[in-house]
Amino acid sequence: MTDYVKIMPNTSPHQTKGPLVAALAYDGLCTFEFGIAYEVFGLPRPEMGDSWYRFSVCGIEPGPLRAAGGLTVAVDNGLEVLDAADLIVVPGWRAIDAPVPAPLAGALRAAHQRGARIISLCSGVAVLAGSGLLANRRATTHWRYVASIAARYPDITLDADVLYMDEGSLLTAAGSAAGIDLCLHVVRGDFGADAANSVARRLVVPPHREGGQAQFIAAPVPEAREGIRLGPLIEWMRESLSEEQPINLLAKRAGMSMRTFQRRFEAATGESVGEWLLKERLRHARDLLEKELAVSLDDIAISSGFGTLATMRHHFRRRLGTSPSAYRKSFCG
Repeated sequence: MTDYVKIMPNTSPHQTKGPLVAALAYDGLCTFEFGIAYEVFGLPRPEMGDSWYRFSVCGIEPGPLRAAGGLTVAVDNGLEVLDAADLIVVPGWRAIDAPVPAPLAGALRAAHQRGARIISLCSGVAVLAGSGLLANRRATTHWRYVASIAARYPDITLDADVLYMDEGSLLTAAGSAAGIDLCLHVVRGDFGADAANSVARRLVVPPHREGGQAQFIAAPVPEAREGIRLGPLIEWMRESLSEEQPINLLAKRAGMSMRTFQRRFEAATGESVGEWLLKERLRHARDLLEKELAVSLDDIAISSGFGTLATMRHHFRRRLGTSPSAYRKSFCG
């Protein structure tokens, strides 16, 4: 059985006069991301005063429209809403490689040209990219979609590590929940930190999350290739992360010159020796932080081959955008 939902504009008796936010609705609507847009910008908030956002929904095609979760939605307004919108929210798109309808792409370009801000949540970046708005700009999206977008739009500089990217009038969020972070960022810029904190409290989420999406990406170890001389060595390197592993020692164990070893190692793993070791040490440290609450941070640093907690903290900050202690708080069961 399919549930039927009629999406109505904000009809709160407390009328507001602030920026008009238009959230896109389409066949195949991603309900979670759409719900984020409504929760942050469309929910009546009389405590915010008359300058708070106005909210409307823009159906980009005739309905009724199917939505995730077995819902069917009907929307009263069409693309004409974008003519007056100050902020346009593109929820996650129906498929990362689905084409963007020409009328929608044209309406978004026209809105952007007259000064409207446009934000995408998760795979909604495909709509901005397909409309030509992100050419020669920086953007982010869910780490699963980065390769697909990069292959089709090489003129976009993608950052898979951050939770969101603010390019002024074009803003993009990473995974679905990162849409909350981006929307709170917009509120913070429009109405200040107190307003963003108030909305975050209503949502029961932190007003600003530490780190980026790099800490959520599963980083599997490159599989050892059968029948190559490096297979046993790579296994030893994995099992001996707490030991120093200078290249000259590794080359000697492999029975190769240093130059030959470095070339063949990179061909086998796709990474330099130093980069591979660093990722392995980070992976090992993350595993311990997630599973071993009783093990001290200093011991984890030694076991992972960082030597000191300060060194481990430096690499966590640089590569994962967070600290070992914050990572443990987020992921330790």
